[in-house]
Amino acid sequence: MRPVWLAYLLLAACGSSMAVERVVSLAPSLSEIVVELGSADLLVGVLDAGERPVELKNLPSVGRYGQLDMERLLSLKPDLLLLWPGSVGPAQREQLKRLNIPTFVAEPHDFAQLTAQIEAIASQLGRPERGTALATDLRRRLVELRQRYRRDQPLRVFYQVWDKPLYTVGGGQIISDALDVCGVRNVFADLALPAPQVSVEAVLQRNPEVILASDQAQLEAWKAWPQVAAVVSGQLLLVTDKGLERPSGQMIEATAKLCKLIAPER
Repeated sequence: MRPVWLAYLLLAACGSSMAVERVVSLAPSLSEIVVELGSADLLVGVLDAGERPVELKNLPSVGRYGQLDMERLLSLKPDLLLLWPGSVGPAQREQLKRLNIPTFVAEPHDFAQLTAQIEAIASQLGRPERGTALATDLRRRLVELRQRYRRDQPLRVFYQVWDKPLYTVGGGQIISDALDVCGVRNVFADLALPAPQVSVEAVLQRNPEVILASDQAQLEAWKAWPQVAAVVSGQLLLVTDKGLERPSGQMIEATAKLCKLIAPER
């Protein structure tokens, strides 16, 4: 065990009665939530994965997705970790557990869980009133979107994550709930995996009325199957807002853009 590990074990064993002052976020979405709560001043380090909010531009990095720099993290002496399980490998999660660093784990599968976790994170940061205010505003916005885009018969939608191999989102993934908000139904909502691999044949069988993807070439490729309802109607829609991939407060506005893309008439 390296000296800094031993020092941190001793510090953790002694405990502390101080309020949270040094937070390390181990997921971009959790970093964004802290910023949305007006609490970026508490962050001392973040895990990198893509572009950072401007408020966090100069913060130290503790590694990248799946590659946590444990030594760097411990040098920052965090008194709270915000963790999305998929951002850190199982072995390093076990290392963190043995160090007894207070950790809040967040992995929302729908918007109800997301807003509840925003409130919980605010409480962990010692600023519960900010969480209540933000969550209340987000819930109001979600109600408004559900009412505006509700359909008696939801459209069947295929959400394409990648093409080779072909990946989509399952019913337990928060993007599937975003589709529900827009009055449409994920044709693979019955699959439990968050990002299941599917076949072209399975997509054809479920015959989506809308196909969503973040790459225009992937959308164009579906024209090879002119019998698909989405191809017949021309509903091959390009999703450009990366906010749908990060479950924080800003995902609700990204969902609003998605709803408008699918149903501009509303």
